[in-house]
Amino acid sequence: MIPRLLAAVLLLAGGGAAAAADFAASVQALDARNYGAMVEAVNRMAATGHPRAANVLTAMLERKLYVRKSDGKVVVGRRDGASFSIIDPATGEALAPAAKGALKRLRSNNRLRRAIRVALGGLNLMSKDPAVRISAAEAVFKDPGPGRIAILKTALERETDPKAERALARALAAAEVAHSDDAVARAAAVGVLAEYTDPEVSALLKRIAAKDGALKEAAQAALKNIERRAFLWEMLGQLFAGLSLGSVLLLAAIGLAITFGVMGVINMAHGEMIMIGAYAAFVVQEAFRSHFPHALDWSLAAAVPVAFATAGAAGVAVERGIIRFLYARPLETLLATWGLSLVLQQLVRTAFGPTNREVSSPSWMSGAIELEGGVLLTHNRLWIIAFSLLAIALLALVLRKTALGLQMRAVTQNRRMASAMGIRTGRVDALTFGLGSGIAGTAGVALSQIDNVSPNLGQAYIVDSFMVVVFGGVGNLLGTLFGATTLGIANKLLESWSGAVLAKILILVAVILFIQKRPRGLFALRGRAAEA
Repeated sequence: MIPRLLAAVLLLAGGGAAAAADFAASVQALDARNYGAMVEAVNRMAATGHPRAANVLTAMLERKLYVRKSDGKVVVGRRDGASFSIIDPATGEALAPAAKGALKRLRSNNRLRRAIRVALGGLNLMSKDPAVRISAAEAVFKDPGPGRIAILKTALERETDPKAERALARALAAAEVAHSDDAVARAAAVGVLAEYTDPEVSALLKRIAAKDGALKEAAQAALKNIERRAFLWEMLGQLFAGLSLGSVLLLAAIGLAITFGVMGVINMAHGEMIMIGAYAAFVVQEAFRSHFPHALDWSLAAAVPVAFATAGAAGVAVERGIIRFLYARPLETLLATWGLSLVLQQLVRTAFGPTNREVSSPSWMSGAIELEGGVLLTHNRLWIIAFSLLAIALLALVLRKTALGLQMRAVTQNRRMASAMGIRTGRVDALTFGLGSGIAGTAGVALSQIDNVSPNLGQAYIVDSFMVVVFGGVGNLLGTLFGATTLGIANKLLESWSGAVLAKILILVAVILFIQKRPRGLFALRGRAAEA
């Protein structure tokens, strides 16, 4: 049986006229007098490498192979009312329908069914589709019969796809551990299994350590290696989750770093600027869906400038209408912007309703990169990380290299001197507040991909945003970046053992204690800017 199956995997599918004739003969030989001859016919069919071999063997396994009594031809039959529609298994051509009494079903037993499954496994391991080969290798790993070692070795030698090669090596190791007569090969197979961190391999090694005295020590060492590797992969996953959360906090806090850190305004409506940006993304996507459905994938990119302009205009209006009358009065500013946040939430509820709105992800943000150990790097999170870094880089460029940035820094350091030098401080205040609000709007576009777009969207980030700005250092962009990253990673690491709620409490307590020690944050401003 094994030599014939080994020959099967060495042949290419569709080996010409001779292979086709051999395949047809092996199909007809399935109608043998005894089960031994039928098993031989199954093996010969697999050895032809014919592309229809898997279909015929599957039909036989499902008891759909019949013999036509009139001429003894083997056919595939399917009931069609009172008669059977039949197909020539060798060619796939439809034949004339046959009455029920004109066909005799081929017999089967457990031995024959096992032979068919082994043959199918060998054929699938050599499939042209890598996904089929991976699926076949996983099936062999779960049921590593003794007859599959040679097939797996041959398939592994021919494999070119890295994922399929890894699945085949895993299946081969499981088969050798279970059925190889070579002690050295079995020990080597245990070493191969130690390179895999999935739970199925750990369960297999635990069974080996419990039942096989000769391999107990090797299996236990492999389990320790797996546990160590699994811990490292888990930490990598937590690190990515922390960076992802940090990028979200950075996007939410970067606008606040201007309005609070630079202008000294406690803006409790900052979260609503994020919400306005998210709803702007929803409106833009609906417009694309209605008028430009073929370009729907670009709706999110188009929403970024729209959200920036919308939230920025709202910020300018808030500064001109409310904030400019309350400078140097922090308590009144806090109360006024808190009331404004309630008003904006109610306006959005009136316009869009209280239910969540969906902003679908474009194709280029869908999917994930799967690493060893089950770590998933989702594309939307990777894009948000990149977008947050781009946002803070552009903001730093504006502050350092543009006339507006120069005027903002001058007004922040000495308002009276800047006014004496001819700078229109009121205009700079409005544009600064609009810039911070506009950046918050772009954060809303990004957050629409990972959170619900609702009137309460901004409330979930306002406290965390203030913590990031205060922890990093008021008015310092580098501190905002470092603070967001640090708090994001720390939060995820704590979540892994304490839970989400307790982790947030611990982070808040840690920040409070840190501020008691360093009131100006990690990166405190120096000079006149710090004294202002």
